[in-house]
Amino acid sequence: MNKQKKVLVVGAGIGGLATALRLAKKGFKVQIVEKNNTPGGRLNQIKKDGFTFDTGPSFFSMSYEFEQFAKDCNIDLPFEYHALDPLYTVSLRGNPKPYFLYKDTARLAEQFVDVEPDFEEKMNAYLKKAEALFNDTIEVIVKRNFNSLFDYMQAMMQVNPQHLPVLTRNFYQQVSQYFSSDEARQIISLVAFFLGRTSFDTMAIYTLLSYTEFKHDGYFNVKGGMYAIVEGLVRELEKEQVEFVYNSEIVSCKYQDSQLTELIDNNGVSRTADIFVINADAAVFRGKVLERKKYTPKKLDTMSWTMGYLTLYIGLSTKLPQVDHHNYYLGSNFKDYAKQIMKNPDKLEKPYYYVNVLSKHNASCAPEGCESLFFVCPVPTLAYKSNWDDRSEIVQSILDDFSERIEQDINPHIISKTVYTPLEWKDWLNLHQGSGLGLSHTMFQIGAFRPKNYDEQFANTFYVGASTIPGAGLPMGIISSGLTTERVLNYSKEV
Repeated sequence: MNKQKKVLVVGAGIGGLATALRLAKKGFKVQIVEKNNTPGGRLNQIKKDGFTFDTGPSFFSMSYEFEQFAKDCNIDLPFEYHALDPLYTVSLRGNPKPYFLYKDTARLAEQFVDVEPDFEEKMNAYLKKAEALFNDTIEVIVKRNFNSLFDYMQAMMQVNPQHLPVLTRNFYQQVSQYFSSDEARQIISLVAFFLGRTSFDTMAIYTLLSYTEFKHDGYFNVKGGMYAIVEGLVRELEKEQVEFVYNSEIVSCKYQDSQLTELIDNNGVSRTADIFVINADAAVFRGKVLERKKYTPKKLDTMSWTMGYLTLYIGLSTKLPQVDHHNYYLGSNFKDYAKQIMKNPDKLEKPYYYVNVLSKHNASCAPEGCESLFFVCPVPTLAYKSNWDDRSEIVQSILDDFSERIEQDINPHIISKTVYTPLEWKDWLNLHQGSGLGLSHTMFQIGAFRPKNYDEQFANTFYVGASTIPGAGLPMGIISSGLTTERVLNYSKEV
């Protein structure tokens, strides 16, 4: 019986929590060990000076994956969410008019009449293609385990061959097939940011995300902030008697033949289990803890990683009624900046960045009359910018630019400020070179080419999260948990 089998989950990120709940519901005895003193991984929270800030993911999308997850676990979804419209706003330097990204394409098109007169027709054609990409790949490729490269290639052959030309393009090139203006191309391609790269080095196949944005689902506000997702999952896990152990970083292991037998933490505590599920980075853990030659630091450096992030958590003693919930601010050098950002730290002079006003729809996240702001600015990883002594200068340039854009100086109203550079992200979550979302999604780092969600040597060890299949993002973490659970259940039947 599964009740007699113990599962040790390493890491309490969204993938680890979701997998733990799925397995607990199947009768396994589950224990979660977490390096830090709170669950959530990137999906975490800062409470400071009376403010509440979400630390990482701030967009809630593909809600149907969470609803299906709740159904799989036979629970009511343990948090509430409500649709946003507009989905987000985009401000371009030199243009005083912000663009409001509505799901209604006719309403959206009205804003592009001066630069893209036939925007609505083009947008509908673009979304029709994005929908076809989504429908032809989501079940066949994305939400599926692969036992071999041959298995993966067979699945790829099931995809409609009409999509083959898309494989030769990047995201921006695909968008440019439909739109002629710089404004439309830049704005529509921003969703590539969710995958941790720019639209110039993200595969065009991911334009399917535009379909999930504008047609299939949209974006939502999670009541109380994104961390309510974690809090809800923890409540459900506690109902299943799942044990949490915090401040426990796994640093070494013991094994016998094809079985992992023990994981030892930084306190010298050894933990045993019948099955191990790793929610730490699937590539980093293989190298750092399991000491696999394929994943040494030098080998990791040769892989393609997502960008670093500079994140600011700002509490203001004033309201910003002119600023929406989700907001992008683009500079005048979008192409140049985007193409250089991964490797050239000198391009930080004119950054483009994202601002989330958490308190816009969640009054409890800021004192009365105040705002809780979360800034995200893409920056090079530590491989290209290891020194962050200039953080204050960079942060101030962003705050000044934001003040100019919204025509309100926020500097005198800052009463809480916290800054994370890739240095902090690396130390906090063991992210390789401070890479924000783990391995990137290049042609040879997706599907069967991505680190597997089962271990190459240990039959009782599995992986879940951003650097295994299907990839980065909260919905992908939920999908990943389902795929990993499938692996665990199949293994459990065999032993």
